[in-house]
Amino acid sequence: MVASPHGLATEAGLKVLRDGGNAMEAAIAVGAVITVTCPHFCGIGGDAIWIIADRSGRKNVLMGLGQAVEHLPNFQDAIPFRGPGSTIVTAGAVDSWEQAHAYSRAHWRGQFSFPSLLDAAIGYAENGFPITASQLYWLDFRKTEVDRWPNFCATFMPNGHRPKEGESFAQPNLAHSLKAIARHGAREFYEGELAARIAKGLEAVGSPVTANDLRKTRSSLEQPVSLDYRGFTLLAPPPPTQGISTLAIMGVLREFDLGKIPEGSADHYHLCVEAVKQAFLDRPRIADPNFTAQPPDQWLAPGHLKRKAQSIKMDRALDWPHPFKTGDTVYFAVTDRFGHSVSVLQSTYYDWGSGIVVGDTGILWQNRGAAFSLDPRSPNVVRAGKRPFYTLNPSMVLKEDTPYALCGTQGADGQPQTLAVLLTRLLDYRLDPQEALARPRFLLGKTFSDQRDSLKLEASVSGAALDDLARRGHSIATIPALSPLAGQAGAIVIQDDGTIKGAHDPRGDGCAMGL
Repeated sequence: MVASPHGLATEAGLKVLRDGGNAMEAAIAVGAVITVTCPHFCGIGGDAIWIIADRSGRKNVLMGLGQAVEHLPNFQDAIPFRGPGSTIVTAGAVDSWEQAHAYSRAHWRGQFSFPSLLDAAIGYAENGFPITASQLYWLDFRKTEVDRWPNFCATFMPNGHRPKEGESFAQPNLAHSLKAIARHGAREFYEGELAARIAKGLEAVGSPVTANDLRKTRSSLEQPVSLDYRGFTLLAPPPPTQGISTLAIMGVLREFDLGKIPEGSADHYHLCVEAVKQAFLDRPRIADPNFTAQPPDQWLAPGHLKRKAQSIKMDRALDWPHPFKTGDTVYFAVTDRFGHSVSVLQSTYYDWGSGIVVGDTGILWQNRGAAFSLDPRSPNVVRAGKRPFYTLNPSMVLKEDTPYALCGTQGADGQPQTLAVLLTRLLDYRLDPQEALARPRFLLGKTFSDQRDSLKLEASVSGAALDDLARRGHSIATIPALSPLAGQAGAIVIQDDGTIKGAHDPRGDGCAMGL
């Protein structure tokens, strides 16, 4: 089964499975297509994180992350969110594809060539695909800004024309770049002629990313962090990601008997929200472990999580003191007939990343460097060669050391929040993925459209629950049912009898399909 936020990407992955490929090979095809069909959320100028597991007990995290440039600008007040000053981190997604391919060959008997897995993506970039409502929504959302973004309009509004939904949209320059990667391998992006063109294009707009910075970029294969939860093992990526935060939320919720609390009730939402607040108290300490010591064992220690749970008041909401972080990603997941499973997030950080399309490459570069701090006291202070704090946070659940559930979502700060309510629905209430994804969700904190630190609940939450939560001191704001603000998640569940159920969020354009 494949679940992804775009039907063409799901189909590309399914074709690989149908032709005898494994989950990793299918995921590479999915990830490549999504960089073409969801350019507003991800691209080859961004990063990727993979959680990988199989029935043999093997489990790893592939961290396809860029690092801060060697020669950082002299920032004054803040790191810009857009433009050249935001492009201070390289891009790791392409390297992660090739390392995933090598992993597939080494451990899962992969047979597909790397170039063949990029064929579908190249075809859609070269020949076009029907443009989605989602892409147009974010194009319109930034319409007052895009004129200032180098090379952007020429790429995404060719001839000054705003495409219409369903109109064929091609990216010939991106197709040329993908062909070069397919022909010469992923290191072409970092060391070859394409790398030279990338460095030249970035230099032309004033970016500090150099050819040497690209050359240094390598993905790393690491161990996931984990948490026991009611007989399941939850896996998350390690720092500098916020995977620890998701596990901490679930560790706090583990202290409560959700079996006695109705799903979708005020108590259910209140506990999830308050567990998020408790976990986020530790989140500012997350940083690159190569620069700042990280103690995940302490943050996830049973006693520490129990004390957090005991501080939750069922009749009163804790204030929300955390600054809002925005960001958009794509989540996709694949499992094959052998139980090989991958759970992946790809991102250029904000919608449309830095806004910069690099020279004639068709590559939209990420603005992940804006996640760094300039505060010298912060563990996340910017340093050359350092990876910033990452909101990317795919999830996997094991049952008896075997993949059971794959899930993840877009949404930056909202990722752990969406995962908390989704995991409780899958694991505590045993809802199937489609139902779990369709049920109402919440988002705590500021958003693009509402700068108040309110608890935003979809309007499909019952009136009684809304009133009850307000009485407990939550500052309630409603958003439309199935609102994209609540994240676009995906989930696959592999049941004990081998039946696979999957879905992608009704809040987006994606789908899940199986063989």
